[in-house]
Amino acid sequence: MQRKDVQFTRGKGFDTFAPCGPFISTALDIKDIVIQTCLNGELKQNSSTSKMIFKIPFIISFISHIMTLMLGDIISTGTPAGIGPMNVGDKVEVFIEGIGKLENEVV
Repeated sequence: MQRKDVQFTRGKGFDTFAPCGPFISTALDIKDIVIQTCLNGELKQNSSTSKMIFKIPFIISFISHIMTLMLGDIISTGTPAGIGPMNVGDKVEVFIEGIGKLENEVV
């Protein structure tokens, strides 16, 4: 889907394609949070919110001029280089500093 469409919305927006949880934290300093992704135990992505092209307050402002954002809404942004194809049975771990780690198996 991502190759067929100009934008990634459809390719990344199917049910179960964006697992989140186990909770949303509202008490983080969002300026410089480390985000890492491992695939089958191998570090594939390692970056920080400080390296984002558009800062989080700007993204929220931009989107809120187009649509209504409600408490609890999730805004999916881009991703650092490094991740690639995944296969059934692969284990994906995403670590966000100050929140914790989310692990999922590709099914």
